Amino acid sequence: MLRESLAVFTTLSLPRSLGLRDIFMSQIDLQRLANDMIAAAHEAGARILSHYGQVAVELKDDKSPVTAADREADTVLVDTLKRIAPEIPVISEESSPSAQIASDKAFFLVDPLDGTKEFIHGRDEFTVNVAMIENRTPCFGIVYAPALSQAYITLASDRAVKFDLDARAPLPQFDSLEFEPITTRACDAKNLVAAVSRSHLDETTEAFLAQHGIAETHASGSSLKFCCLAEGLADVYPRFGRTMEWDTAAGHAVLAAAGGTVLDETGSPLTYGKRERGYDNPGFVAWGRAP
Repeated sequence: MLRESLAVFTTLSLPRSLGLRDIFMSQIDLQRLANDMIAAAHEAGARILSHYGQVAVELKDDKSPVTAADREADTVLVDTLKRIAPEIPVISEESSPSAQIASDKAFFLVDPLDGTKEFIHGRDEFTVNVAMIENRTPCFGIVYAPALSQAYITLASDRAVKFDLDARAPLPQFDSLEFEPITTRACDAKNLVAAVSRSHLDETTEAFLAQHGIAETHASGSSLKFCCLAEGLADVYPRFGRTMEWDTAAGHAVLAAAGGTVLDETGSPLTYGKRERGYDNPGFVAWGRAP
Protein backbone atom coordinates (compact mmCIF):
# COMPACT_ATOMS: atom_id res chain seq x y z
CA MET A 1 0.00 0.00 0.00
CA LEU A 2 2.81 2.36 0.91
CA ARG A 3 4.61 1.50 -2.32
CA GLU A 4 1.47 2.29 -4.34
CA SER A 5 0.92 5.62 -2.61
CA LEU A 6 4.46 6.69 -3.47
CA ALA A 7 4.62 5.25 -6.96
CA VAL A 8 4.01 8.54 -8.72
CA PHE A 9 7.00 10.09 -6.95
CA THR A 10 9.59 7.33 -7.37
CA THR A 11 10.84 8.63 -10.71
CA LEU A 12 12.97 11.67 -10.04
CA SER A 13 12.47 13.08 -13.50
CA LEU A 14 8.69 13.32 -13.09
CA PRO A 15 8.32 16.75 -11.39
CA ARG A 16 8.48 19.60 -13.83
CA SER A 17 8.74 23.26 -12.86
CA LEU A 18 5.32 24.52 -13.84
CA GLY A 19 5.60 27.98 -12.33
CA LEU A 20 2.52 30.14 -11.60
CA ARG A 21 0.18 30.63 -14.50
CA ASP A 22 -0.34 34.16 -15.74
CA ILE A 23 -3.81 34.92 -14.42
CA PHE A 24 -5.73 38.06 -15.28
CA MET A 25 -6.63 39.65 -11.96
CA SER A 26 -9.89 41.28 -13.01
CA GLN A 27 -11.26 41.60 -9.50
CA ILE A 28 -8.43 43.43 -7.77
CA ASP A 29 -5.12 45.16 -8.46
CA LEU A 30 -2.26 42.93 -7.31
CA GLN A 31 0.02 45.70 -6.02
CA ARG A 32 -2.79 47.30 -4.03
CA LEU A 33 -3.58 43.89 -2.58
CA ALA A 34 0.08 43.42 -1.62
CA ASN A 35 0.19 46.86 0.01
CA ASP A 36 -2.98 46.30 2.01
CA MET A 37 -2.10 42.77 3.07
CA ILE A 38 1.39 43.71 4.24
CA ALA A 39 -0.26 46.25 6.53
CA ALA A 40 -2.85 43.72 7.71
CA ALA A 41 -0.23 41.01 8.28
CA HIS A 42 1.90 43.48 10.25
CA GLU A 43 -1.03 44.27 12.55
CA ALA A 44 -1.97 40.60 12.86
CA GLY A 45 1.64 39.81 13.74
CA ALA A 46 1.64 42.46 16.45
CA ARG A 47 -1.56 41.00 17.93
CA ILE A 48 -0.01 37.52 17.91
CA LEU A 49 3.22 38.64 19.56
CA SER A 50 1.27 40.38 22.32
CA HIS A 51 0.25 36.87 23.46
CA TYR A 52 3.58 35.15 22.81
CA GLY A 53 4.95 33.45 25.91
CA GLN A 54 1.67 33.71 27.84
CA VAL A 55 -0.63 31.48 25.84
CA ALA A 56 -3.97 30.19 27.09
CA VAL A 57 -4.86 27.20 24.94
CA GLU A 58 -8.34 25.98 24.08
CA LEU A 59 -9.39 22.98 21.99
CA LYS A 60 -11.67 23.24 18.98
CA ASP A 61 -14.25 20.59 18.12
CA ASP A 62 -11.64 18.66 16.13
CA LYS A 63 -9.31 18.73 19.18
CA SER A 64 -6.82 21.04 17.49
CA PRO A 65 -5.48 23.92 19.62
CA VAL A 66 -6.59 27.51 19.28
CA THR A 67 -5.65 30.66 21.18
CA ALA A 68 -6.77 34.26 21.52
CA ALA A 69 -3.89 35.15 19.20
CA ASP A 70 -5.46 33.05 16.40
CA ARG A 71 -8.80 34.80 16.83
CA GLU A 72 -7.44 38.35 17.04
CA ALA A 73 -5.26 37.88 13.97
CA ASP A 74 -8.22 36.40 12.12
CA THR A 75 -10.35 39.46 12.83
CA VAL A 76 -7.67 41.81 11.49
CA LEU A 77 -7.12 39.86 8.28
CA VAL A 78 -10.72 39.02 7.45
CA ASP A 79 -11.95 42.55 8.17
CA THR A 80 -9.25 43.95 5.87
CA LEU A 81 -10.20 41.59 3.02
CA LYS A 82 -13.90 42.39 3.39
CA ARG A 83 -13.06 46.10 3.24
CA ILE A 84 -10.76 46.04 0.22
CA ALA A 85 -12.51 43.30 -1.79
CA PRO A 86 -16.07 42.86 -0.49
CA GLU A 87 -17.12 40.97 -3.61
CA ILE A 88 -14.60 38.14 -3.08
CA PRO A 89 -15.52 35.46 -0.50
CA VAL A 90 -13.17 34.49 2.31
CA ILE A 91 -12.49 31.06 3.78
CA SER A 92 -10.67 31.36 7.09
CA GLU A 93 -9.62 28.55 9.39
CA GLU A 94 -10.88 30.32 12.50
CA SER A 95 -14.03 32.16 11.44
CA SER A 96 -15.37 30.49 8.29
CA PRO A 97 -13.78 27.07 7.70
CA SER A 98 -16.95 25.68 6.12
CA ALA A 99 -17.82 28.65 3.92
CA GLN A 100 -19.56 27.68 0.71
CA ILE A 101 -17.86 29.14 -2.33
CA ALA A 102 -17.96 28.60 -6.08
CA SER A 103 -14.61 26.92 -6.65
CA ASP A 104 -14.31 28.28 -10.19
CA LYS A 105 -14.48 31.87 -8.90
CA ALA A 106 -11.90 33.91 -7.01
CA PHE A 107 -11.74 33.58 -3.22
CA PHE A 108 -9.34 34.19 -0.35
CA LEU A 109 -7.86 31.62 2.03
CA VAL A 110 -6.71 32.76 5.46
CA ASP A 111 -4.75 30.97 8.15
CA PRO A 112 -4.24 33.69 10.77
CA LEU A 113 -1.72 31.64 12.79
CA ASP A 114 -0.21 28.70 10.97
CA GLY A 115 1.90 26.57 13.28
CA THR A 116 -0.13 27.05 16.45
CA LYS A 117 1.82 24.20 18.07
CA GLU A 118 5.09 26.03 17.42
CA PHE A 119 3.56 29.21 18.85
CA ILE A 120 2.37 27.40 21.98
CA HIS A 121 5.76 25.77 22.55
CA GLY A 122 7.69 29.01 22.13
CA ARG A 123 9.21 28.24 18.73
CA ASP A 124 9.45 31.14 16.29
CA GLU A 125 8.31 29.33 13.13
CA PHE A 126 4.61 30.24 13.16
CA THR A 127 3.25 32.35 10.32
CA VAL A 128 0.39 34.52 9.13
CA ASN A 129 -0.90 33.21 5.78
CA VAL A 130 -3.19 34.88 3.24
CA ALA A 131 -3.72 33.70 -0.34
CA MET A 132 -5.99 34.54 -3.22
CA ILE A 133 -7.23 31.69 -5.41
CA GLU A 134 -8.40 32.11 -8.98
CA ASN A 135 -9.23 29.27 -11.36
CA ARG A 136 -8.42 26.87 -8.48
CA THR A 137 -4.81 28.11 -8.43
CA PRO A 138 -3.03 30.42 -5.94
CA CYS A 139 -2.41 33.72 -7.73
CA PHE A 140 -1.29 35.76 -4.69
CA GLY A 141 0.21 34.87 -1.35
CA ILE A 142 1.83 36.41 1.70
CA VAL A 143 3.60 34.40 4.40
CA TYR A 144 4.69 36.40 7.46
CA ALA A 145 6.71 35.05 10.38
CA PRO A 146 6.34 37.87 12.96
CA ALA A 147 8.68 36.35 15.57
CA LEU A 148 11.40 36.19 12.89
CA SER A 149 10.53 39.59 11.37
CA GLN A 150 10.58 37.87 7.97
CA ALA A 151 7.96 38.00 5.23
CA TYR A 152 7.48 36.52 1.76
CA ILE A 153 5.05 37.80 -0.86
CA THR A 154 4.15 37.50 -4.53
CA LEU A 155 4.40 40.81 -6.38
CA ALA A 156 3.63 39.29 -9.80
CA SER A 157 2.87 35.87 -11.24
CA ASP A 158 6.59 35.27 -11.70
CA ARG A 159 8.02 37.46 -8.94
CA ALA A 160 8.40 36.32 -5.35
CA VAL A 161 10.32 38.36 -2.80
CA LYS A 162 11.26 38.28 0.86
CA PHE A 163 11.65 41.30 3.11
CA ASP A 164 12.09 42.30 6.72
CA LEU A 165 8.99 43.34 8.63
CA ASP A 166 9.15 44.00 12.37
CA ALA A 167 5.76 43.65 14.05
CA ARG A 168 7.11 45.43 17.14
CA ALA A 169 7.99 48.56 15.14
CA PRO A 170 5.72 50.99 13.27
CA LEU A 171 4.54 49.86 9.85
CA PRO A 172 6.94 51.13 7.16
CA GLN A 173 5.72 52.70 3.93
CA PHE A 174 5.32 50.21 1.10
CA ASP A 175 7.82 52.10 -1.07
CA SER A 176 10.46 51.93 1.67
CA LEU A 177 10.42 48.14 1.98
CA GLU A 178 13.53 46.41 0.65
CA PHE A 179 12.26 43.51 -1.43
CA GLU A 180 14.81 40.80 -2.16
CA PRO A 181 13.88 38.63 -5.17
CA ILE A 182 13.93 34.90 -4.46
CA THR A 183 14.03 31.93 -6.79
CA THR A 184 14.21 28.18 -6.55
CA ARG A 185 17.53 26.49 -7.23
CA ALA A 186 18.65 23.91 -9.75
CA CYS A 187 19.11 20.73 -7.78
CA ASP A 188 21.37 17.70 -7.86
CA ALA A 189 19.26 14.54 -8.02
CA LYS A 190 21.92 12.68 -6.04
CA ASN A 191 22.07 15.25 -3.25
CA LEU A 192 18.53 16.42 -2.67
CA VAL A 193 17.76 18.50 0.39
CA ALA A 194 14.25 18.13 1.81
CA ALA A 195 12.16 20.49 3.90
CA VAL A 196 10.12 18.43 6.35
CA SER A 197 7.54 19.07 9.02
CA ARG A 198 8.83 19.36 12.55
CA SER A 199 5.57 18.08 14.05
CA HIS A 200 4.15 15.78 11.34
CA LEU A 201 6.96 13.56 10.04
CA ASP A 202 5.03 10.35 9.33
CA GLU A 203 5.96 6.90 8.03
CA THR A 204 4.99 7.68 4.44
CA THR A 205 7.19 10.78 4.40
CA GLU A 206 10.09 8.86 5.86
CA ALA A 207 9.67 6.24 3.13
CA PHE A 208 9.71 8.96 0.47
CA LEU A 209 12.93 10.37 1.92
CA ALA A 210 14.53 6.94 1.92
CA GLN A 211 13.44 6.12 -1.63
CA HIS A 212 14.86 9.37 -2.96
CA GLY A 213 18.15 9.17 -1.09
CA ILE A 214 17.68 12.54 0.56
CA ALA A 215 21.08 13.85 1.62
CA GLU A 216 19.88 16.37 4.19
CA THR A 217 16.65 17.56 5.81
CA HIS A 218 15.57 20.91 7.20
CA ALA A 219 12.79 20.62 9.80
CA SER A 220 10.47 23.53 10.45
CA GLY A 221 6.86 24.32 11.19
CA SER A 222 4.14 26.12 9.27
CA SER A 223 4.30 27.27 5.64
CA LEU A 224 7.95 28.29 5.98
CA LYS A 225 8.79 24.94 4.35
CA PHE A 226 7.43 26.25 1.04
CA CYS A 227 9.47 29.42 1.48
CA CYS A 228 12.57 27.35 2.17
CA LEU A 229 12.20 25.88 -1.33
CA ALA A 230 11.25 29.24 -2.84
CA GLU A 231 14.50 30.88 -1.74
CA GLY A 232 16.65 27.97 -2.86
CA LEU A 233 17.53 26.48 0.54
CA ALA A 234 15.97 23.07 -0.21
CA ASP A 235 14.73 21.09 -3.19
CA VAL A 236 11.64 19.15 -2.15
CA TYR A 237 8.94 19.16 0.52
CA PRO A 238 6.90 15.95 0.79
CA ARG A 239 3.74 15.99 2.87
CA PHE A 240 1.39 13.01 3.06
CA GLY A 241 -0.46 13.74 6.29
CA ARG A 242 -3.66 15.76 6.33
CA THR A 243 -3.41 19.48 5.59
CA MET A 244 -6.06 22.07 4.85
CA GLU A 245 -6.10 24.46 1.92
CA TRP A 246 -5.47 27.47 4.14
CA ASP A 247 -2.32 25.74 5.44
CA THR A 248 -0.74 25.53 2.00
CA ALA A 249 -2.14 28.17 -0.36
CA ALA A 250 0.01 31.18 0.58
CA GLY A 251 3.24 29.19 0.64
CA HIS A 252 2.23 27.47 -2.60
CA ALA A 253 1.76 30.88 -4.25
CA VAL A 254 5.19 32.09 -3.11
CA LEU A 255 6.87 28.88 -4.29
CA ALA A 256 5.14 28.95 -7.68
CA ALA A 257 6.10 32.59 -8.28
CA ALA A 258 9.71 31.65 -7.44
CA GLY A 259 9.73 28.88 -10.05
CA GLY A 260 8.47 25.83 -8.17
CA THR A 261 5.42 23.59 -8.29
CA VAL A 262 3.23 21.47 -6.00
CA LEU A 263 1.97 18.09 -7.23
CA ASP A 264 -0.70 15.92 -5.64
CA GLU A 265 -0.51 12.14 -5.26
CA THR A 266 -1.53 11.60 -8.90
CA GLY A 267 1.24 13.86 -10.17
CA SER A 268 -1.22 16.64 -11.08
CA PRO A 269 -0.94 20.24 -9.86
CA LEU A 270 -2.48 20.70 -6.42
CA THR A 271 -5.74 22.62 -6.77
CA TYR A 272 -7.94 24.63 -4.39
CA GLY A 273 -11.63 25.07 -3.74
CA LYS A 274 -12.14 21.37 -2.99
CA ARG A 275 -15.48 21.88 -1.28
CA GLU A 276 -16.39 18.22 -1.69
CA ARG A 277 -13.40 17.32 0.53
CA GLY A 278 -14.16 19.98 3.12
CA TYR A 279 -11.18 21.98 1.80
CA ASP A 280 -8.59 19.46 2.87
CA ASN A 281 -5.67 18.42 0.66
CA PRO A 282 -4.51 15.04 -0.55
CA GLY A 283 -0.88 14.15 0.02
CA PHE A 284 1.46 16.27 -2.07
CA VAL A 285 5.07 16.90 -2.97
CA ALA A 286 6.35 20.45 -3.48
CA TRP A 287 9.37 20.81 -5.76
CA GLY A 288 11.73 23.72 -6.27
CA ARG A 289 12.83 22.49 -9.70
CA ALA A 290 12.90 19.13 -11.42
CA PRO A 291 16.00 17.10 -10.59
